[in-house]
Amino acid sequence: MKVRVLILPKKGLLDPEGRAVKEMLLENGYQVNDVKVGKVVDLDVEEGTDIRTLVENFLVNPLIEEYTIE
Repeated sequence: MKVRVLILPKKGLLDPEGRAVKEMLLENGYQVNDVKVGKVVDLDVEEGTDIRTLVENFLVNPLIEEYTIE
């Protein structure tokens, strides 16, 4: 079973990479309101794997990151 996990910084927390990308885009004439830089993790796991537990225990820091599973 293929699964994609999108991991982003939580709202309200500093995202230095996102801020740097936003500033670069603005300096180059692109109008952007916000940029978040995160991670994409593609997994190929056995059917029946508890994806949520796997993600919460091993892939994200719940204090500073949020995620979605596709």
